[in-house]
Order: sequence, then structure tokens, then C-alpha cells
Amino acid sequence: MKIVVCIKQVPDSTAKVVVELGKVSWGDAPLIMNPWDEYALEAALQQKEALGGSVTAVSIGDESTKETLKRALAMGADDAILICDPALGNMDTQATAQTLATAIHKSGGVDMAFFGRQAIDGEAGLVPAQTARLLGWPALTLASVIKIEGSNIHVERGVEEGRQIVSAKLPAVFSLTKDFGEPRYPSFMGIRKAARAEIPTWSLAELGIAAPASTIAWPEIMNPPSREVTCEFITGSSPDEIADTLANKILAEKVL
Repeated sequence: MKIVVCIKQVPDSTAKVVVELGKVSWGDAPLIMNPWDEYALEAALQQKEALGGSVTAVSIGDESTKETLKRALAMGADDAILICDPALGNMDTQATAQTLATAIHKSGGVDMAFFGRQAIDGEAGLVPAQTARLLGWPALTLASVIKIEGSNIHVERGVEEGRQIVSAKLPAVFSLTKDFGEPRYPSFMGIRKAARAEIPTWSLAELGIAAPASTIAWPEIMNPPSREVTCEFITGSSPDEIADTLANKILAEKVL
């Protein structure tokens, strides 16, 4: 079983994100693996343990992204690939999906491609399905349970109304929710191995494609408008008096 896990490097969830000169900045906050992608990696590793094979972590980014890929190696991935090219800046989800789908094709013989539910910086949640469409594979999204029987795959999905069981044939694309199970911590030996690992870098030329065109652009990003909020505590000698005062203030403010 050959498995690819697509991961993204994002600012730490505690980072304070601001807009400077029309661009998003998170200052010197640390960069981490997208938390949703940790669940995808855990699912991939469990499939490898159950069925055999290998797990490859793939990410698009700059040289700093190798640190996130090394975390994937420390958690148990067999190898990792960085897709790095100056032309890959400011991509939308469609351009990202085109790049990842090409990388999966180039890897050859992939049976399963795993994604996190969404990235915590963009929150779109579109890349898994878009990648599946470009590959021509079924998209089994929001998976919380995965069962494989031969070339058939059965997935339990978490939906608002409850649970949904879907089936398809491999190869397939999956996106994972946190209901799948807690991601494992990197082992000491895994960390040592990852520290020595050489991570290959693929450019667009090595992928054999031109820079994918984005269909969505962000010509300018602005901070949300500032607003002043005041809080007033209403007091009174009785609940009825407090209620009357509150009602009068609501009417005076024309809330009702």
C-alpha cells in the first residue's frame, strides 16, 4: 500500500495575525504542522501498520517547511517531499490542488492520499475534493473511521445529522476529522532519524508543469474596522426595577 499525506505549514494557532501593507503577517510566531493534518498523518500511519506499505509526506512551501516535514518523519512517515518554487506564491485552493495532484501522479502507484479536514489559516476545506477531481479518484471526506477490504474502502463520515457510511474502490482521496483518533507523538528515535533526513525538493520544472493559474486573487487585505464596545451594569432595588430600566434603555437605543 503506497500512501501520500499532504500537509501544510501554518502559523501557530495562538499567533496574533495582523495585516501590514495589504499582506497578512504573524510576526515571529512559530510555524507548525496544520493540526488537522496531524489526524490525516495518524490515519495514514494506522493504514500502513495494518496493511503494510509506505507513507510519504508532501508539502508545498519554502525551505522552512522542511521542519514541518521532519515532524511528519518523526511521527512515523517513511519519507517526505517538499514542493518549492518561486512561482507558487499566493495560490488559491484550485492551484494548490493542481500542484498536489501532479505530485501524487509523479510519485507513481499511490493507493491512498490523505488530507486534513481543512487548514486553520485558510479554513476553505476544498483542496481534498479538488485534488480528487483532478486525479479522477473518489473523494471520501470528513472520515472518522476507515475500513479496507481488498480494493474496497468503507468510510464512516461525521455529518450534522449523525453518521454516514460510504464505499468506494481504491485509489481514493480522504480528508480526516479529529474523531478518527488522537495523533501520536514523535518518538525519540523518530526525532533523531528525522534530524538526519535529507528531504528532496521538487520544482515545477521537475513536476513537468507550469505555474498553475489561480482563479481567485486577493488584491488587498484589510484589518477589520475597529469598534468601541462599552459594558454597563444595570442595578436596582428589585428585579422589577432592573427589568424596567433595561426595557427603557433597549427602547431608547431602538434595539426593539
